Amino acid sequence: MLFSSTVFIFIFLPAVLIGYYLLLRGMKARNALLLAASLLFYAWGEPVYVLLMLLSIAVNYAFGRLLERRAHSRALLCAAVIFNLGLLFHFKYLNFTVDNLNALFGLHLSVPALALPIGISFFTFQAMSYVIDVYRGTAPVQRNVLSLGLYISFFPQLIAGPIVRYNSIAAQIEERRVTPEDFQAGVCRFVEGFAKKIILANNLSLAAEKAFALAGAGEISTAMAWLGSLAYTFQIYFDFSGYSDMAIGLGRMFGFRFEENFRYPYLSRSVSEFWNRWHISLGHWFRDYVYFPLGGSRVDKGKLLRNLFVVWLLTGVWHGAAWQFIVWGLGYGLIISLEKLTGFPRSCRSNILSAAYALCTFLIVNAGWVLFGAQDLPAALVQLRAMLGFGAAPDLTAAFYWQEYWPLFLAAAFFSTPLLRRLLARLRPGTALEIGRALLYMLLFVISVSYLAMGAHNPFIYFTF
Repeated sequence: MLFSSTVFIFIFLPAVLIGYYLLLRGMKARNALLLAASLLFYAWGEPVYVLLMLLSIAVNYAFGRLLERRAHSRALLCAAVIFNLGLLFHFKYLNFTVDNLNALFGLHLSVPALALPIGISFFTFQAMSYVIDVYRGTAPVQRNVLSLGLYISFFPQLIAGPIVRYNSIAAQIEERRVTPEDFQAGVCRFVEGFAKKIILANNLSLAAEKAFALAGAGEISTAMAWLGSLAYTFQIYFDFSGYSDMAIGLGRMFGFRFEENFRYPYLSRSVSEFWNRWHISLGHWFRDYVYFPLGGSRVDKGKLLRNLFVVWLLTGVWHGAAWQFIVWGLGYGLIISLEKLTGFPRSCRSNILSAAYALCTFLIVNAGWVLFGAQDLPAALVQLRAMLGFGAAPDLTAAFYWQEYWPLFLAAAFFSTPLLRRLLARLRPGTALEIGRALLYMLLFVISVSYLAMGAHNPFIYFTF
């Protein structure tokens, strides 16, 4: 089930809200409802994989209780990590590994084709954060299996994050309250994300998919290659940040406070800064559970390079079982290593130089997204080559798309910045502003729903992670 679906918006979410606020009293009963709703939400698309979710909950609950009795037991921690990564490897990487072994050694190994459980990378990382935090003593053991089940399976952040750390939400599971102001803020945040996804990301996806298809066929022109890369750059931002906005808003409706996952990443003046602003919860996860345990940056240069490349190799692999993701991750590892070793780009007070840094960073990120979104590595290289001026002959396809999409690109660029929020913050508070704000959110919601009602194209990039 997608947040951007009529079933979720008009049936599932209203039913859960009615049950939560009107029919039930007491935190235990409400948590039980949210757990049942979350399992139903997950089972909607692939019912059999709800058993995998229940297995993850049960096993990680057992490891937590065992770690409580045997504090700081490395053997138990290793077993828990192996279990979680084993599930992830089996469903996400086994076919990729076998295919490459067959190609490399001329083998004929075969495994059944496995459907990828929705959001398995997200809920697996959350489960691991629980057992690791319990092992470290930075989070309390959860003795109620239903409460731990709610943490791992909570539907707002279940299939695409943000990755919520257990020690940041443990107290909220046991006790929380929602004021009318909180609920209103949650609704507004959800509508913002909903509009980002439906109005901007979905429409941009049409141009991006056309360009990637042409690159896969080896027939893409330079103009079309740039249009597709820019369309995908904005699509993935509004798709994923919109989903995060919806998740944060939904959580707040039920009294949960999730951390921000994006902070205007396309304004970054270095690649390192970009990754401090993009998918923040994933970056923090790798920082705290991989980078710091390896020694972080407080090591000699050789070990620093090792640490960075390990983290970025894992980041690439986390995003997908394909060679372009590995190249994508290692590429970022190389660029960030150069930034760390040279200290470039350095801070400056010149607006022109800052803008140049930001433009260079944007172009690097834009090229990286081509690797991320292409059908495969050869298709990505075809498109990148075309972007350097070695594309097919100019055609009317590119001219048509540029003519149709330039207003959407302008809107995407504007809403990738905090300009609108700053403009609204300068307005004088009052009844008129509140009424106008309410009408604006209602209009955004109606327009977005109208796209769904018309059966508009509605892909979701991070749905399979």
